[in-house]
Amino acid sequence: MQDRIKYWKGIEELENTPEFQKHAHNEFPEFLPINDTTKEGAAGVNNKRRDFLKLLGFSVAAVSLASCEAPVRKAIPYLNKPVDVEPGVANWYATTFYSHGDYNSILVKTREGRPIKIEPNPMSNLTPMGTSPRAQASVLGVYDNNRLRAPYIGGKESDWETVDREIVSRLNSVNGKVAFVSSTIISPSTKKLINEFGSRFGNFEHVVYDPSSSSALLAANGGVVPGYDFSKANIIVGVNADFLGTWIAPTPFAKQYIQTRKVSSDKPEMSRHYQFETRLSLTGANADVRVPIKPSEEAAFVAALYAAISGGSATLPASIDKKNFDAAVKDLRANRGKALVVSGSNDTAVQTLITAINQALGAEGTTIDTASPFLVKQGNDAQMLRLIEEMNAGSVGAIFFYDANPAYDHPLAERVVAGLKKVGLKISFSERLDETAALVDFVTPDNNYLESWNDFEAKKGYLSLAQPVLNPIFTTRQAQDSMLLWSGSNTSFYEYIRNNWREIATGDFNEFWEQTVHDGVLNGRTLSTGNTTAANSLTAASAASAISSRRAAATTGDAVEAVIYEKVQIGPGTAGAANNPWLQEMGDPISKATWGNYVAMPRKMAEEREIVQGDMIKVTFANNKSIELPALVQPGQAQGTVSIAMGYGHELESMPVAQGLGANAFPIVSVVDNNLLYSNTVTLTKTDATNPIAQLQTHHTIMDRLVVQENTLAKYKENPKDVTEYIRIATHDGPAKPATISLWDDYEYKDHHWGMVIDLNSCIGCGACTVSCHIENNVPVVGKAEVLNRRDMHWLRIDRYYSAVEHEEKDYETMEDPAENPSVIFQPMLCQHCNHAPCETVCPVAATMHSSEGINQMAYNRCVGTRYCANNCPYKVRRFNWFAYFENDKFANVNYMMNSDLGRMVLNPDVTVRARGVMEKCSFCVQRVQLGKLEAKREKRRPKDGEIVTACAQSCPTDAIIFGDMLDPESRISQVLVKEQGERAFHVLEEINTQPNVTYLTKIRNLA
Repeated sequence: MQDRIKYWKGIEELENTPEFQKHAHNEFPEFLPINDTTKEGAAGVNNKRRDFLKLLGFSVAAVSLASCEAPVRKAIPYLNKPVDVEPGVANWYATTFYSHGDYNSILVKTREGRPIKIEPNPMSNLTPMGTSPRAQASVLGVYDNNRLRAPYIGGKESDWETVDREIVSRLNSVNGKVAFVSSTIISPSTKKLINEFGSRFGNFEHVVYDPSSSSALLAANGGVVPGYDFSKANIIVGVNADFLGTWIAPTPFAKQYIQTRKVSSDKPEMSRHYQFETRLSLTGANADVRVPIKPSEEAAFVAALYAAISGGSATLPASIDKKNFDAAVKDLRANRGKALVVSGSNDTAVQTLITAINQALGAEGTTIDTASPFLVKQGNDAQMLRLIEEMNAGSVGAIFFYDANPAYDHPLAERVVAGLKKVGLKISFSERLDETAALVDFVTPDNNYLESWNDFEAKKGYLSLAQPVLNPIFTTRQAQDSMLLWSGSNTSFYEYIRNNWREIATGDFNEFWEQTVHDGVLNGRTLSTGNTTAANSLTAASAASAISSRRAAATTGDAVEAVIYEKVQIGPGTAGAANNPWLQEMGDPISKATWGNYVAMPRKMAEEREIVQGDMIKVTFANNKSIELPALVQPGQAQGTVSIAMGYGHELESMPVAQGLGANAFPIVSVVDNNLLYSNTVTLTKTDATNPIAQLQTHHTIMDRLVVQENTLAKYKENPKDVTEYIRIATHDGPAKPATISLWDDYEYKDHHWGMVIDLNSCIGCGACTVSCHIENNVPVVGKAEVLNRRDMHWLRIDRYYSAVEHEEKDYETMEDPAENPSVIFQPMLCQHCNHAPCETVCPVAATMHSSEGINQMAYNRCVGTRYCANNCPYKVRRFNWFAYFENDKFANVNYMMNSDLGRMVLNPDVTVRARGVMEKCSFCVQRVQLGKLEAKREKRRPKDGEIVTACAQSCPTDAIIFGDMLDPESRISQVLVKEQGERAFHVLEEINTQPNVTYLTKIRNLA
């Protein structure tokens, strides 16, 4: 046998010296001069910290790589791979999201069968671009561990066979009225099925109510919401209608609204928007002219507007700005046929006058499409109020709840709870044990919408389909299938929808069906079942007379007027939104507050009552009940009023994310003439307690820096090159651009140069981009405590700035004091991907670097967390991982998508989940950039403009963000930059010469 050959590296190894034995376990030699003694004296005086960090960064990376070697486990490969699943390749499915007026036709991205991202469906004529924040975040709902996993009987888990048997038996012997309670249903097939299901009973009623009701709007318009079209309006007047945030159909409205707000030197025209409102809403923040009014003044204001438009004598409440009122009237009269007035009031008299105003202005047929009304609000307040009394009278024998939770979100919730005790059979289709489901006999949990078939018609003539993108995760069943089964039918709801759609099909039905399912939408056809509300019994004259006979709400003594409203991200507080950590951590567009509601009040009121932000305020209602919430000082809030968001105050274990956040404001809602009015008089009492409000932004002005820029339309028309201020620095050759003088060599981009343009005229501040960025890039949610510590992890934020009052130069104290009714401007702020990036020059381990395509990159395994880069970033867009948010019990509830096996299924496998102690920030969605390049390379071509879109740009409903290759002269971004250079295009903090790859376009206001 051959002798074994011995290999050795050096004499020390061959001789096995003591020195070799001492260091044999070290993979790398210790070469740092830690123990060197220098001529200057003490050992290590000249040690370079940068050298030490270089080694540390390398060794940490090596350890990280080694720790990634997981133990060998059993792996089960595809024996028969599904045809439509290719590991590592995404599939897309068209479906529909709808929740309490929030409608989006969407595409769902799946990876290995897991839905992980939602994008707009470009084939939709109603919502072809962008999504709402709630639609974006809804993908997490399917992975919510707190959904029911089986049916329940009497609060205990059961099985479907037992539940079905008992329900069928009890339905066959039910006595009294059978009621089916739901929020607005825009599914034609579901509505038809409910009516057929109820036809077997002698006394059946489908009762529709909405937590945020538009019952008066329906009553004044024949049972439908008028087909508003803001894109055809030169003059828009809004009265407490947050149509860009939460009112009726914000995503379609935002698309329409922005079409007349985009300006260029070729089209220097834009609409003018007046907003008269109590609280500073998202829509009010975007208005050209905003006037605060009290809720008690709203009816009188609308009556005065009606009188002025129709030629009568207008009597305006004394506290309302007459100058702006007269300007609005003048503009409306001058733009007949191109004007639109909308109101968010739930007072039938007010809505009757609004309808009359629009008729007088010739809006019907122009800015109102009479042939295609919206169907997203169908709730009838009087119908629900009557049912509550019938329940308490004991005349209701059975009741069903479908997407309805009146024990929480109805102002008469106590009467609902009491009435339920007198109902013989109570059934809920809720996905979880919500406040109402906890009181019923049977809970037959519905599938998540991503597990279901359905159809929708949000606007007459705009049909869409929903298809399941995965099988039900739990033992749940679609509510419609349950109704069919209890009716004795063997038909599935899928077949029921197909049969219903046969009446509008053309050609071969199977081909028609497959194409429609693929597209997700069908435009120009209708399955609408008609109106459900009686015609309006009020005339404009009788409405005006009724309003004139009223007296303004008394606000004597300590009483103030309170308004209840929907937050953009939470809406009416349904479980799907309230229990969603992405939405809870998304800052309110105006207050920037997260994780709870509060009492928003004007500064003057706070000063008079010696209230500071965070003081707990006891809010007492007319019935002597009360809630306690922290105070928030809100510029723009009408004097003598406060505003409180609905949708909070859940105390259920089935909603751990929302549990204990804020207080339930629904009891403040008043009932007047069978309508729910979302304002009331309350008494405020300061308590001794405090509760800090977690805000994402507390610095509200720009302190005279050129961070954000705006100008007027008149100035823009006069000279487009004079609306943006550009910094120039003094040189021996005269004033020069900062970019012309630099200590650094400029980068030479040979293949691609990625950049972004953000149009401040188009950005409405809705926040859809921030949620989309969170989801796409696996950004962790950190919770209220960490937000208070300024440790939020948003890669993209939307800064909201108030205009400061007139002040002397350098008068910083005055700058920090916003006006009582300030102008507002929104600015999305993300990593600027600077060509001369300050972060790159100070990183001791080269963790942050510049790519050959203009992207500022992060090598997470190199980062050792010195945070020098964050300190040196003038835009403050870099985020530090203070904790390991992944598999950390501390964040188990607020960040459950990283702390449960089910929640982790939503994570994007193309993006690394970052470890503790590293920096992270916007990457321009580099994973999307690389995928687009690889797809183009596979086809042997360059990427086409528009193929590669960042998550933020794709989710923007107003097309405010343009992403593309600035080296491609034909790209949209290149054309915009050429066109706007020297006009509206500017860089933030241009004077420090960071040379960002993100360009902003100056905001233009069309002032009266």
